[in-house]
This record gives sequence, C-alpha cells and structure tokens, in this order.
Amino acid sequence: MLRCQRAALLRKLVYDVQGWRSPAFIQSRISQTFLASTDYVPVRAFTSWHFQTHWKESKKADTASYSGRTLVPLMAVGAASISFATSVVSIVSAKERPPIERIPKEVVLYQYESCPFCNKVKAFLDYHDIPYHVVEVNPIGKSELKWSEYKKVPVLVVDGEQLNDSTAIITTLDERINTDKAGLSGAATVKDEEDLWRRWVDEHLVHMLSPNIYRSPKEALEAFQYLTINGKFTAFERTTGKYFGATAMYMIGKRLKKRHNITDERQSLYEAVDTWVKALDNRPFLGGSKPNLADLAVFGVLKPIRQLQTGKDMIANTEIGDWYSRMEQAVGGSSRIRE
Repeated sequence: MLRCQRAALLRKLVYDVQGWRSPAFIQSRISQTFLASTDYVPVRAFTSWHFQTHWKESKKADTASYSGRTLVPLMAVGAASISFATSVVSIVSAKERPPIERIPKEVVLYQYESCPFCNKVKAFLDYHDIPYHVVEVNPIGKSELKWSEYKKVPVLVVDGEQLNDSTAIITTLDERINTDKAGLSGAATVKDEEDLWRRWVDEHLVHMLSPNIYRSPKEALEAFQYLTINGKFTAFERTTGKYFGATAMYMIGKRLKKRHNITDERQSLYEAVDTWVKALDNRPFLGGSKPNLADLAVFGVLKPIRQLQTGKDMIANTEIGDWYSRMEQAVGGSSRIRE
C-alpha cells in the first residue's frame, strides 16, 4: 500500500509539477547529466533531512512494515516542485568520486557478505564510487584465501597489492585518493575527532552486535539464516549450519555478553548508537555537510544488522534513524562489479 502511495505521489510531482513525461524520462535525464553515475535514487530518498520541510518520517511504521516509512506531505505542490528538482541533483551527486587518475585500476575484495568489517570497506568503496570485484570466502574452508598467509577478512587487493584489516585498508585508500586533505584549514582537529570515533567503532560499537543478533534462539536462527543465504556455503553446510550454527552462536553470544560486561544487550546497543547521535551535535554527519571516515565506519558495521530484528529495534528505539537514512543516500548504490 505504501509503495503504491509513494509511486502515485512521485507521478503527481512528475506529471503535474515538473511537467516531465515519466519516471523513465527523469532517469534518462539524470543519466545524461551525470554520465559517471549509474545509480537511480529510489523514492524513499524523500525521507532524508534534505526534505524535512516537506515530509515527516514515522518511526512507528518502521516496526510494522519492511519499508519502514510513512510519508506525509506537508507543503504545497508548487513549493515541492522547486525542491524536487534541486534535491534530486543533490542526491545523485552525493558520492565523493576521486579524480579518475587516483582511482585504482583493479580492486578485489575478499569478504563475508554479512561481516561488519567487510561492510566498512564496502561503504568506503561505494561512497567513493570505486569499482570492485567481490570474492565471497567460505568461512569453513577459506579455500579462496589459500594464496594468502593472512586468513581473516576483509582482504583487499588493489592493483596487485594486498591490504589487510578494515581500518588499515580504509586509511591507506583514503590517503591515496584524498591527497589534499592535509592542507585544509583545521585538518588536524577534524582528523583527531574522526580517528577518535573510528577507534570507538572498532573497540566498542562492533562488540555490541553479536550479543544482540544472537540474543535469543529465535534471533540467532534469524541471523544465521541470513548468513547462510548471503554467504558462500555448500548446500549441506547451508542446511545443517542454519540450526547447528544458530545454536552455537547463541551460546557464543552469551559468552561475548559476559566478556564485554553487557547486562542488557538491547539497552547497551541503544546507548551506543545514541552516544554516536549525540556526537553529531546536530550536524548532518560527523564530517559536517558530508560523511567522513567515522560516518562510513559506523554505517558499515550497522548495515548487516539493519533488516534483522536487532536493526529494526535499534531504529525504533533510538535517534539514529535520520542519520542512517542520510548515509544510505550519501553512500548510494553499490559500485561492485557484477560478474
């Protein structure tokens, strides 16, 4: 129902306000204007902070539907027409593409699809629109990494050079493609804040995830079903792993809860993400008008849990939803090269 309402609203803006002939015409026009972009912004982009004067987001709807958003028009159509045209341009050009001479010629990511650290690296690559190939690693045999002494993921091979560890990978790539950062006014202070929160992601936030997604047998089964569907497993491993793996991870989740001194899994996660929101200090992103490396790190580690019950509860019970929506738009579609 919501999708039909959104589609009808978009058509109304298209036909009655802008005078364009169809959504396909808009997509064609956008592609012609931004030749480097192949991503088309979905209708849910209208829920971003760019459109707060025109729309309201209902957090209650997030727990009641997959889309998780109910849109309520607040402004006259005449006013919406102007912001619609300018905002579409703003969103489409949100990615921070480096100069073409700084883009690596070949990038290969060895990953687990649901790994938060791998998703950190993908958030960086996607945001900078750097094309990359993906090799999904079987977590049991890891035969895809038999050529490497380092057996953890992510592993990124950039023009033949192997890079290990998500934080080190991102730092190295950022130094190569954003060579003018150091010369900016106040760069040292900005970097200190950025580094502080990147460490917080690795040392605190990521440890909130496993105790939450494996909090109960039901949630452990949900999480492991997601892992087996999206990861690289044989049919036998997928069938047996769903139940045996869920049972094992439920028990491991309890041990991790004790190790990290977590009393209430959900409350600890809520407090962590609300701490992040407070750090934003009413800025769209920690980086100001656009995401920095800390924004990408937080977004990356939270992305794998977003559609699990843990992620739905997180959005419904904290203030992170608006920032997360802005990040979805800024990062945009994947720059992964489909084989």
